Amino acid sequence: MAIKGIRSRYINVDGVRTHYLEGGEGPIVMFMHSGEFGGAAELSWEFNLPAFAKHFRVIAPDWLGFGRTEKVFDFANGRDRVFNHMIRFFEIMDIKEADFVGNSMGGSNLARIAAARPVIFPIRSLVLASGGGFAPATDARQQLLDYDGSPKAMRALLDGLFFNKKKWVDNPAYIRKRQQLATIPGAWECTAAVRFRRPTIKSGGGQFGNPDATPYENIAVPTFMIAGKQDRLREPGYAPKLAKRIPGAKVAVYDKACHCPHIEHAARFNREAIAFLKGVHKKLGVKRP
Repeated sequence: MAIKGIRSRYINVDGVRTHYLEGGEGPIVMFMHSGEFGGAAELSWEFNLPAFAKHFRVIAPDWLGFGRTEKVFDFANGRDRVFNHMIRFFEIMDIKEADFVGNSMGGSNLARIAAARPVIFPIRSLVLASGGGFAPATDARQQLLDYDGSPKAMRALLDGLFFNKKKWVDNPAYIRKRQQLATIPGAWECTAAVRFRRPTIKSGGGQFGNPDATPYENIAVPTFMIAGKQDRLREPGYAPKLAKRIPGAKVAVYDKACHCPHIEHAARFNREAIAFLKGVHKKLGVKRP
């Protein structure tokens, strides 16, 4: 899928053909996509990358096994393998420091990594779109987990992600676009492995509904949390509460948005996140390369 001004590229990461999107010039901003079935950089960030690329060098990789990156998965140690692959991507791409923007799984992964010691990603600042915090085992969550590869199941998945049903859910063209990446051979297994969903278990998502023990107070980089007011995959009002645990964090809650505020309100998200990152760069003295 072509995105104006953004290049689609591949790089070999220790034998794994890894896909990423890239554009623009300036300080590096990494975009880490969500982890639903069919999750990919081009679907998470198609409405954001062109705007950010006017100000920064943007890089949006597909996580291991997702999108157009090679389908490698491990049901025993899925998340660690995914993280280690991404660390090697940063090393090979010579990314020593970057701002990170993450949605859903991408944002939650970033928050956990930033709160851990040592911090294994080169994080300068964070923009979290529906990322971080307790993930309850809701009916909407189950709609995502029950995806079986059919268009009907993809519609149900999208129903759990979006507020505007007419534009994003009852839209055959958008369902088809999502289906294309969700049904690449091996895609289901890779997503299931990261989600700890075993092939022999009908209902997966063992990490959902469990207490979140992340020490968010340890996050030591500038952080901007953006959430959807009607997010059915999080508890009501979670973002302001979570932001209070992150030193100096900024928070915004978008009305008429569910789990993808960066898509449903792309213009506002782009404007506010770009302004935040420029403020961070000014404060830290980040220079354009």
